[in-house]
Amino acid sequence: MENMKQMYYYLFYKFYKLAEAAPSRWLSDWKAGIIIITLEVWSLFSLINYYNVWVDRYMTLKKAYIIPIIMLICFINYMAFIHSDRWKDYVKGFDKLPQNKNKIGSLIVFSITIFIIANLIFSYYLISEVDWSRYAQ
Repeated sequence: MENMKQMYYYLFYKFYKLAEAAPSRWLSDWKAGIIIITLEVWSLFSLINYYNVWVDRYMTLKKAYIIPIIMLICFINYMAFIHSDRWKDYVKGFDKLPQNKNKIGSLIVFSITIFIIANLIFSYYLISEVDWSRYAQ
């Protein structure tokens, strides 16, 4: 569990560093948090799409279900990163990592990001391939 938490903070760290390298360094912690929330929401949408294609094509997911889940994701990320300012300690700690480990970490974070984006695109492709007229209620 602690390793997962460290990986989660490392993901935040890499996006924070990316935001810090941008021309506008204002609110880099918020930008990093928003990127993570976006990736989590896209992962959620992918899972919903896969469920809709492979398990239950009659399922209709209403906004009434999605909005509270997204709000919960936002709340958890706010509490984990922004609220407590613990992220500053993690940034200092990760800054001390050897350059080689940071390069490997960057590749892993980049790969995870590309995987989530590709997964979302593929899930919508699968949704588009279903003949939904057969499942109209």
